[in-house]
Amino acid sequence: MRIKFWRCDLKLAHFWKISSGGNMGGIHEFPVALVELTDAAGISGFGECAPSSRYAENIANSLDFLGKIDGRKLSFNDLAAANQYVESLAPGHYAAKAAVNVALLDGAAKQAGKPLHDFLGLEFSDNQHVTSFSIGIDRPEVIREKTLAAAAFPILKLKVGTPDDHANFAALREAAPKKRVRVDANEGWKTKETALAMIEWFAKDGNVEFVEQPMPATTPAKDLAWLKQRSPLPLFADEAYRSAADIAQCAEGFHGVCVKLVKAGGVSPARLALEAARRAGLKTMLGCMIETSVLISAAAHLAALTDHVDLDGNLLITNDPFSGVTADGGMLSFARAPEPHGLQVRRKT
Repeated sequence: MRIKFWRCDLKLAHFWKISSGGNMGGIHEFPVALVELTDAAGISGFGECAPSSRYAENIANSLDFLGKIDGRKLSFNDLAAANQYVESLAPGHYAAKAAVNVALLDGAAKQAGKPLHDFLGLEFSDNQHVTSFSIGIDRPEVIREKTLAAAAFPILKLKVGTPDDHANFAALREAAPKKRVRVDANEGWKTKETALAMIEWFAKDGNVEFVEQPMPATTPAKDLAWLKQRSPLPLFADEAYRSAADIAQCAEGFHGVCVKLVKAGGVSPARLALEAARRAGLKTMLGCMIETSVLISAAAHLAALTDHVDLDGNLLITNDPFSGVTADGGMLSFARAPEPHGLQVRRKT
């Protein structure tokens, strides 16, 4: 197997900021690594690594990890052995491992002549899964402009977790008085009392669906349970839920979980994380980072396992090098996908 990987700096349509800081504290570009695996028969599979400093990952250490992979130990015919080999190289590096896992599955599904969801034994129905569209932290007047520009999307997600939350939400409501909104604090509210007060305030709006990661993932379990018991809105774990191994604590402190391919390590462990949450009686959502259509399309193939989707990372950039799943009016669809098999993505010329 020949492995090729390269860096790609994704240009954001608008300045992007969330409350958790790090390399997401305020950016105009976000670097990812794209991966292509090609076997002796000429079948290629694509993958993508979108690392986050929140998990001590960045483009430099991700590229370094990818450079250590021996393509001779990868195969579209033995996914279990290939994934086990990649996992054995080093702990962590989940975003880079996700890139390889996605590329392996893309190639294997192409080899089988099936779209990825079919290869995985899942269904996908066009125009059934509606993605939210994210509005990052900004000045109220800019948030109003971004909200107006997102008029085609029926669900918005507002990034919160700062002293300006009230003003920013009011600006959104000026532009979209009744639209459904999800709020994502990205660990921004540091105490259970602050979190509850903010959630109660958002609940008065009447059209806020749920709150994502209100407090830090390191919050004691008893405080998470305290907040869950009192919250008038459903709470979804994001940073607190990396994989299925985190299900016990999240079941106590949240009503649902947000699964991302880059957190879990690819499509395979993300599926396990979604299925574990469903068995535990939790609601499920697929989320994303700033990503190209490679990872967004890969995640979309798991949509049958979710109650909500937030797959808009490719909609926030201006230089997506791939085309794949579409989201006209927020509705995910592969009807116009450039390829019938695998991830159903194609590199733009």
